[in-house]
Amino acid sequence: MQLSENFRIALKALRANKLRASLTMLGIMIGVAAVITLLAIGEGVTRFVADQFIGLGTNLVFVLPSDDPDRVGATLTMDDAAALSDPARVPNVAALAPLALRNDDVQYQGESVRTMVRATTPDYGPLRGYEAARGRFIDEADYNGRSRVAVLGADVVENLFPPDVDPVGTDIKIRGLNFRVVGILEPRGGGLFGSQDDLVVIPLTTAQARLYNLRDRQSGKVRVDVILIQAVDSEAVGDVLIDAANALRQTHNINFRDEDDFLTLTQQDFLDSFGAVTGVLTLFLGAIASISLLVGGIGIMNIMLVSVTERTREIGLRKAVGAKRRDILGQFLTEAVALALLGGLLGIGLGWAGATAVRFYVPELDAGVTVQSITLAVGFSAAVGLFFGIYPATRAAALHPIDALRFE
Repeated sequence: MQLSENFRIALKALRANKLRASLTMLGIMIGVAAVITLLAIGEGVTRFVADQFIGLGTNLVFVLPSDDPDRVGATLTMDDAAALSDPARVPNVAALAPLALRNDDVQYQGESVRTMVRATTPDYGPLRGYEAARGRFIDEADYNGRSRVAVLGADVVENLFPPDVDPVGTDIKIRGLNFRVVGILEPRGGGLFGSQDDLVVIPLTTAQARLYNLRDRQSGKVRVDVILIQAVDSEAVGDVLIDAANALRQTHNINFRDEDDFLTLTQQDFLDSFGAVTGVLTLFLGAIASISLLVGGIGIMNIMLVSVTERTREIGLRKAVGAKRRDILGQFLTEAVALALLGGLLGIGLGWAGATAVRFYVPELDAGVTVQSITLAVGFSAAVGLFFGIYPATRAAALHPIDALRFE
């Protein structure tokens, strides 16, 4: 029997039992929609992570203290920053900014918010791409004069100041000391590690002299938590990575056989690490969604077994007039696959709507439907229909024509 004829008979059988077929397809439709929507969310998370690292700046190298718990004295200092900024040691450096990070309370006229205080140098703003919406960023005069000035992120302004107050020119308190607000940063929105607008930037020299004791107890050097290096271009990042590591090994007097007491990472390193996590997340979401497809497949098997029982006499009659075993097998397999495919096609529309809803309510995820996810979902639904249709079709094909004709 031709495939087209099998589809014609399958569609006729489905039209004869519209409600039953619709309920069966509903399981497949929900499964396909779940696969498409969850895969779209996974892809959106992956793109979001990539965008956040791009938003950190371009051509960046991150220098961090070692995360080895055995290296108790592993620190970075301003001497390390000076060594890394030396063009004789580390060429191809466009900008460098050391950072000391502290969570602290910031007050204004009785109001208080807890935020991230970033003590750094004037190069930090251009390196990270921060621009002042009003006022200015900290400058060399502030840094060299240890001035008590601060630049605020948009979230701090919103949470700390009344709507009718312009923060520029006002004084805020950090640990009881007054700091003059000299600038408000352009809003940047949420980031990978929290809001990029929830911060206060102050000169590193001021933080050391007036707020925090950043000096190492043993060496007396000013400690920092991270040093950001911007290479002149993307092709120079690898050279900067190697040169920075060599410079720090010399500064820290590390023997050539010993391991580093610091970490040097690029944006691609972070992307690869988070990409592995988001890849597992996407696979996990797809696996969860696939469970509903399996449930829909069980529904197809159930309805096909009922169909075989109802059409036993029809099967016997077809065999009596010359239909072969493979004809009966193909007929019922085609009907099962048709059920799954119709449900899958309807599920594409539902999944598309689900992804659109996610993108509407969580726009930063950009949960777009890809051709790959549609192909995977529909292909899997057809495979489910084929797999769960094999047993009912085999059972129908195995019926003896005489017994089938006697069936009541």
